[in-house]
Amino acid sequence: MASAASVTSLADEVNCPICQGTLREPVTIDCGHNFCRGCLTRYCEIPGPDPEESPTCPLCKEPFRPGSFRPNWQLANVVENIERLQLVSTLGLGEEDVCQEHGEKIYFFCEDDEMQLCVVCREAGEHATHTMRFLEDAAAPYREQIHKCLKHLRKEREEIQEIQSRENKRIQVLLTQVSTKRQQVISEFSHLSKFLEEQQSILLAQLESLDGDILKQRDEFDFLVAGEICRFSALIEELEEKNERPVRELLTDIRSTLIRCETRKCRKPEAVSRELGQRIRDFPQQAVPLQREMKMFLEKLCFELDYEPAHISLDPQTSHPKLLLSEDRQRAQFSYKWQNSPDNPQRFDRATCVLAHAGITEGRHTWVVSVDLAHGGSCTVGVVSEDVQRKGELRLRPEEGVWAVRLAWGFISALGSFPTRLALKEQPRQVRVSLDYEVGWVTFTNAVTREPIYTFTASFTRKVIPFFGLWGRGSSFSLSS
Repeated sequence: MASAASVTSLADEVNCPICQGTLREPVTIDCGHNFCRGCLTRYCEIPGPDPEESPTCPLCKEPFRPGSFRPNWQLANVVENIERLQLVSTLGLGEEDVCQEHGEKIYFFCEDDEMQLCVVCREAGEHATHTMRFLEDAAAPYREQIHKCLKHLRKEREEIQEIQSRENKRIQVLLTQVSTKRQQVISEFSHLSKFLEEQQSILLAQLESLDGDILKQRDEFDFLVAGEICRFSALIEELEEKNERPVRELLTDIRSTLIRCETRKCRKPEAVSRELGQRIRDFPQQAVPLQREMKMFLEKLCFELDYEPAHISLDPQTSHPKLLLSEDRQRAQFSYKWQNSPDNPQRFDRATCVLAHAGITEGRHTWVVSVDLAHGGSCTVGVVSEDVQRKGELRLRPEEGVWAVRLAWGFISALGSFPTRLALKEQPRQVRVSLDYEVGWVTFTNAVTREPIYTFTASFTRKVIPFFGLWGRGSSFSLSS
């Protein structure tokens, strides 16, 4: 049996470098050192001088990613075995095997008082009527209970570890989504910055042109006004001089002089022409396209950040035999020729429809359906409840778990309780479907012009699945996010 000193030495080898106690739920980081999970988690929560820097190992200072530490099951088992050795070593010192009252070796266990007894204790009056067992016999059922308890605890530990693994994966997905959105913001604002610089150059060039035209007309105005002033100054000087002359000289040609002066009218030139003034007044209208572009930019950016692009693939197990699916499951085409498809419970047998492979139970998602209709053809897009009717006639309305619109040759209809033809500026060739599961919105917009088409409101409690229907030889649709 291991000595107390050797067991203590072993126990020192499995101490946590942070708390200096025995390792609890040991985990390993990238550099290979081991720590208690709780200690390392709290250590990672301590802010460093640079929030962007990864934390470093408390022992070797090697950087590691906070979510990268892994459970060390082998070390956990070693710790458990060492703790057992410590217990055995402590009990094996001899003192605990001897009754402290009578000095006799302990053989029995009193079930009633849960006490360990020697022969003398067993014969004593207070234990004479109690249930007695040998130590090993008494320990057996408790060992069984311990094993059951250990099984339960290990199962609970495995469950929480599975939750940890699942949530860590979810966190990684969220981090990836945040990174993608960051790149979207950088890209969109880069394009916006370039557009604004171009618009600034255009508007400044127009202002420079207006500035030059104003200065040119000012010079022309100054020239004309100076000429008029000069002519009127000459007439004034002539009359002042005549007024100072003697009477006979004053009367000489007086009438012609007065007529010439009285009939002289000044020309009243405009400093700025009406056309130039109108150009100046109309200049703010040059910024209207810029305002419109900014509005569209903000709407597009907010939409893309708000909704997660859904990567949809079509499920061949649900496809009606008249629909031909592409190998990448991103396109479907209608054909009057039936495919050799097994009649499974998931497949539509009357309605020429197909579902996406995966359903949606939370979040905001968006996808685009590009439609190519033959004459007289139609395409239905939307979402359905997972328990939608697959066999027999399918009624396309919300009461049957269908929220969809139908694009036909020359018109589009919202498939509500009663189908409604929609008045749109143009027939969409690309329809964006946006689903807000929690709010209960299914929104359809023209993916090119962003013109709203229709919005259904619902209360989703079960999985919903993207839904597509086709009719008409040569009609097809394709998917994108």
